Parts: sequence; C-alpha cells; structure tokens
Amino acid sequence: MTTLDLPPVTAPGPAGGPAPAGPAAAAAPAPERKLRIGGVTRDDVLTVAGAAAGSLALDWVLYERVLPFSGAFGFLVCWYLLFLAGYVLLGRLQWDPMMVRDRLVAVLAWSSGLLVVALIADQIGYVASRGWQAAQHLNFFTESMEHTGPLDPLTSGGALNAIVGSLEQLGLATLFAVPLGIAAAVFMSEVGGRLARPVRTLVEAMTALPSIVAGLFILGVVIITFGFEKSGFAASLALTVMMMPIVTRAAEVVIRLVPGTLREASYALGGSQWRTVWNVVLPTARPGLVTAVVLGMARGVGETSPVLLTSGFTSQFNGNPFEGHQVSLPLYIWNYVKQPYENMIARGFAAALTLMVIVLVLFVTARVLGGRRPGQLTRAQKRRIDRDARRLETAAVGAPARPYRLRPRAQN
Repeated sequence: MTTLDLPPVTAPGPAGGPAPAGPAAAAAPAPERKLRIGGVTRDDVLTVAGAAAGSLALDWVLYERVLPFSGAFGFLVCWYLLFLAGYVLLGRLQWDPMMVRDRLVAVLAWSSGLLVVALIADQIGYVASRGWQAAQHLNFFTESMEHTGPLDPLTSGGALNAIVGSLEQLGLATLFAVPLGIAAAVFMSEVGGRLARPVRTLVEAMTALPSIVAGLFILGVVIITFGFEKSGFAASLALTVMMMPIVTRAAEVVIRLVPGTLREASYALGGSQWRTVWNVVLPTARPGLVTAVVLGMARGVGETSPVLLTSGFTSQFNGNPFEGHQVSLPLYIWNYVKQPYENMIARGFAAALTLMVIVLVLFVTARVLGGRRPGQLTRAQKRRIDRDARRLETAAVGAPARPYRLRPRAQN
C-alpha cells in the first residue's frame, strides 16, 4: 500500500486552537509590504552618475588627445552620445533588455527636459546680466528718454513710455482679437455650415502669416488709404491681425474637446443652441480658452515688425494710443540695442528683461484664472448652487402635502 505525503497535523492547543510550533513559529509569513511602482532607486542614480563621469572622461581624451576636433558645442554633443552609450552598457550588465530600453527612454525624456530648462535659464541669465546694470535704477521705470542722450549715465532716462505703450497696445489688441477669435471658433465648431470650411482655411493661412505682412496691411489700409496717422491704435490693429488666428485655432480645439453629452443634456432640458453655447460649452472650456488668450497675447506682446511700421518711434511719453507716435518695448529694444553706446545697450537689455517679466506675469495670471480641474466649480458657482438648494428646500417644506388619489380604471 502506498502512502500519500500529507501535511503534518498540528495538535490542538489548550484553548482548542493549534498549538505553537516552537521554532517553526519563526517561519511565519512576514507582514505584507507596499510595493513601490516607479520612482528612482539607488541603482538608477549610480548608473547615471557612472555613465556621465565615464563618458566625460572618454570625451575629454578623444577631444584633447585623439581626434582633431574643437569647440564647446561638439564637445557637449559627443559627451551626450557617449553618455547614452555608456548608460546602455552599464544597464545591460544589471537589467534585462526590456528594462534597459525603458530606462533609456526615461533618461532621454529627463535629459530633454533638462536641456530645455537649461536653455531658458541661459537666456534669462544672459538678458538679466546685461540689463541689470540699468534695471537696478528706479528711474528706468519712472522716466522716459525725452531728456536723456546716448552719453548720459544710467541714472537718467528710462523705459516708462515703452512700458505704457506696450500695455496699452496689447490691451487694445486683446480687446479686439479675443471676441472675434472666440466667435469664429464657436462658428466653426458649433454652427458649421458651408462657410465653416473656408473660414477654417483662412484662419489656418493667417496663422502662418509673416508679421511684416500684417504691419504692411494696416499701413496700406488704415494709415495710407484712410489717412490715419501712425499711433498706438494702428499698432494694436496690426497686433490684432497677428493674435486673432492664434486665439481662434486654440479656442476651436478646446471647444471641440467639450463632451457632446453635455450639449445633449442641455438640448434635452429645452435649451436653445445659444443658451447651450453660452451656459454649457463656454464655461466648460473656460480654462482652455484662457490658455488660448494667453497664447495670443504672448504672440502679440513681442512683435516688432508690425509696431515698427504702424506706431512710429518717439522718445517722449505718450499715454494716448489714439494720437501721436507711441513706442513699445520691442521697438524700444530694437532701437537701442543696435546703438554703439554701452549705456543704450544696457537700457535695451533692461527693457528685454522687463518684457520677460510681463510675459511671466501673464502666464501666472492665466494659470491662476484657468488652472482649475475640469468640472471644478468656482466660488460664485458654489454659492449659487447652495442658494438654489436652500430655496428648493424651503419651498418643499412650506408646500402642503398633496394626497395621492387612485383613479378608477375605465371599464369596457
């Protein structure tokens, strides 16, 4: 007779349960530990550091002793390629091929992001280092160049006229471009019809329109044909031509992302197309619309060619954009950076630094205004919902209960 290998049976303990197994109790299963998915381990850090150090040493040997190459750009490119090759070799010694490919893609993504950040930091640092000499004086933001010559010190003169001119021209251009752009986006995405395709084609063509053409258009139509003088208003019209297709294209993409079920629910409740667009589609797409507006403003605030042809240049302060020449920050920078005087060049870089700060403020404002998650309500919307809920509750409590009566069934 053959015997079966059965697990040993534990004798019952004093309380009726299994008796302790003595040394076998130490072999009890350990408590479960939380698995960590993703993240950076010590092996990852050491592998990246080793590949970077080894590739740097090999690159130095090749550039200084073996290859007849020179130049910082080639050195960095060769270092990066050697780093990727070294990282693959080191990773292959400890990981399987699939994990090596996964880690290599992660390293490529991280290095690309760091490269972009480094380029932005280099540009900001260069402009700040060249312009801080003039921007550190308060008079740069409170005075114009009306009574300042090219050889005067940096404690005299400033860019107040250019700052005010840029803000006024950008404000007018935004006032003109945003309603037109959003209206065109609503027409193409919600209304449609035979004209939707020609309008979309025209908007796409205007997106690639050179800025100098927009300036020439306003110069030929508004200034030469209608007889208007060069002013901040004419410059704002040229900026409107540049901003409107950007706002339209971005707004159309955002509006198309609104779920169709929201429109169907509005129509099912008896809402018209206008009420659906105004109360459902546009509020849902509000964060994306704010981003579209900021993209258009960022495109218009740094344009030089349209402003050069339509606003004119003056060193005097002019706060009226509808009369007289008015300078802006891009035009101020273009005019002063090319001069052979160090102080004028420093003022131009200080104006560039000011322009960068203005763009940063615009993007932070857009992030604050339109950075809510989809479906997240504003404070005003929450207060309105609470008020409606209290009103319905009060009406339900005060209304008398109506008895339910059964209707007799009609007999044939």
